[in-house]
Amino acid sequence: MGTPIARDCRIRIGVDHAQEGSHSMNEKSKKVSANRSAGGGNAVYGLGLIGALVYYIQHANGFWLVILGILKALVWPAFVIYDLLRFLAA
Repeated sequence: MGTPIARDCRIRIGVDHAQEGSHSMNEKSKKVSANRSAGGGNAVYGLGLIGALVYYIQHANGFWLVILGILKALVWPAFVIYDLLRFLAA
C-alpha cells in the first residue's frame, strides 16, 4: 500500500492500482519471452570455449603461450568467422 503521501501522489497523477498491476505483468512476460531465445547461443559459445581452451593449452609450450591460448579461446568466434570468410572468398 505504501505511505499516505505515496498513495496520494498516485491518485493525483491518475495511476490506478489495477492498471499498474496488469501493466507490470505484461512487461514481465515480454522480458521472459525475450530471454528464452538467447539460451542456445550461450551453450554453443560455452562448449566452444571449453574446446578452444583444451586445444590451445595442449599446443602451448610455455607459460606465456598458455596465457595467449586462454585469450584466443575467449575470442574463438572471430577466428571462425575470419577463416569462413577467407574460405568463401577463395
